[in-house]
Amino acid sequence: MVATRTFLFTAIVQLVLAVPSPATLTDRPSSFDSTTCELIQPIWYRSHPSLSTIRQRVTDSVKSLWPSSRSQTPENTRHATTFRADQLVLRFNITTDVDAQAISEAANTLFLDVWDQSEDRVDIRLANDDVSLLLGLLPSHLRNSHTALYTGDELARAIHRSYPSSTSIPFELSYRQRATTHSDRITRRPNSDVFFDEYRSLSVIVPWMRLLQSLFSSHVSILSIGSSYEGRDIPALRVGVHPTNNANPNGKRKTILITGGLHAREWVSTSTVNYVAYSLITSYGRRKSITRLLEEFDFVFVPTLNPDGYEYTWTTDRLFRKNRQPTSLRFCRGLDLDRTYPYMWDGNVTGSADNPCSEGYAGSEPLEAVETRAMIDWARNETLSNNVVFVGLLDLHSYSQQILFPYSYSCDVTPSNFEDLAEMASGLAKAIRTRDHENYRTLSACGTDVTLSTRRAGNAAGGSLLDWFYHEMHIHHAFQVKLRDKGSYGFLLPSSEIVPTGIEMTKAVEHFGRLLGQKYGAAGFDTDWEEDDVPVVRSQDRMFAKQNPLQ
Repeated sequence: MVATRTFLFTAIVQLVLAVPSPATLTDRPSSFDSTTCELIQPIWYRSHPSLSTIRQRVTDSVKSLWPSSRSQTPENTRHATTFRADQLVLRFNITTDVDAQAISEAANTLFLDVWDQSEDRVDIRLANDDVSLLLGLLPSHLRNSHTALYTGDELARAIHRSYPSSTSIPFELSYRQRATTHSDRITRRPNSDVFFDEYRSLSVIVPWMRLLQSLFSSHVSILSIGSSYEGRDIPALRVGVHPTNNANPNGKRKTILITGGLHAREWVSTSTVNYVAYSLITSYGRRKSITRLLEEFDFVFVPTLNPDGYEYTWTTDRLFRKNRQPTSLRFCRGLDLDRTYPYMWDGNVTGSADNPCSEGYAGSEPLEAVETRAMIDWARNETLSNNVVFVGLLDLHSYSQQILFPYSYSCDVTPSNFEDLAEMASGLAKAIRTRDHENYRTLSACGTDVTLSTRRAGNAAGGSLLDWFYHEMHIHHAFQVKLRDKGSYGFLLPSSEIVPTGIEMTKAVEHFGRLLGQKYGAAGFDTDWEEDDVPVVRSQDRMFAKQNPLQ
């Protein structure tokens, strides 16, 4: 029965996504030729007009499964401001805390966008005109210690490629190949799902979640965390069954929380939350280990905790990071949601206290962000009113391939279960490595490397979601995971990497669940655990990956 529902779900999603609606062809370009930079029309669409009728009927049927909500921007919208030909991304190689501090201070002075900072490098996005200004503020030995991750033209093209094409067909295909490929999409094999071929906008994600609830109602329900500043819903999926609840109606619902999209531009975190949710949902009743896991725990999947910012990256600025709440400066909107939680809040994080334009702006007071208040209110209500006890947290971000554990606010304070956290983080990294040979490093979130015992100034910051859930909600197994990659693409990870990233995190989540089951589950929880049998949703289009871990 589960297999039948999975097939039906996949077939509906493939058909709806495979054929663009006429509306998507009248308002904006359907595709883009990356060689000639010319807009092209999908002639296959005019050759198969009946597909439009089929698509519309299926779409109307699927839409009946959910109530109408705040309108979202169509998925394929392009906005002129997303093309940044005048900007580039530089990587500075550093060796000491002094180097890190110098670059951090210079970036804050010039209001630059620091993409990533680790023990040996700092990635910064800036305008071409600011390069000389930045170098002038740095010590002489750092002025030649940088390389370009993206030039202006490369950055613009990477931004463009991160959006789905209107037809979800590789740009390089000929007109005839486009028609053939799209016809083939509708008859793909059942274990494939076009939903994960591309990044998806809220206008697609929310109906997809409701469809999952409708087809897998025995173990899936949709819930709302609350509302964003602009009034958008923050949707989530609760996945789990409770065969023993009738015998023990007062038993606590042990819950594992998996979140993504706290920072708007980190699209792969949202896609990965969805992938893991889909993998667990469709494996229930088919795999003994997953069935046991969902009987023992509830999983709550929140694809994006920042729907306003996420929507903004689809309509206006692909690299926007914060939420869309106004600040004291009208032209600098947004708070860094991972710095607005009340536990050890520090308004001076990264020197941004008086700079609302900073990417790390924490606001003028804790809990200023609407989305943060919604998340805290929901979590507390779950424990006080809904008989929930949170036992695990995975907060997904990008990029740099790291698994971080508390505390974020200071390296001078050690969690009471530090050794347990470090051991579990290493186990998650090993689970990923044995699956895809990808290395994820394990660190304290403040910037201390577990293996090298090194520190870097500027990483420690208070007010994080990780610290708040660990300390205030007593989730003693809480981690922040920074997903692929290590900087070759940064926040513009190609869509061809969605599935590989999802696969390795599915493996990590299974391992995480098994460890928590050993701690909190019934006796014999992991008997006959199917350690290596991870369900795979394979993607067909791997256009821009420099390497494919699955091949």
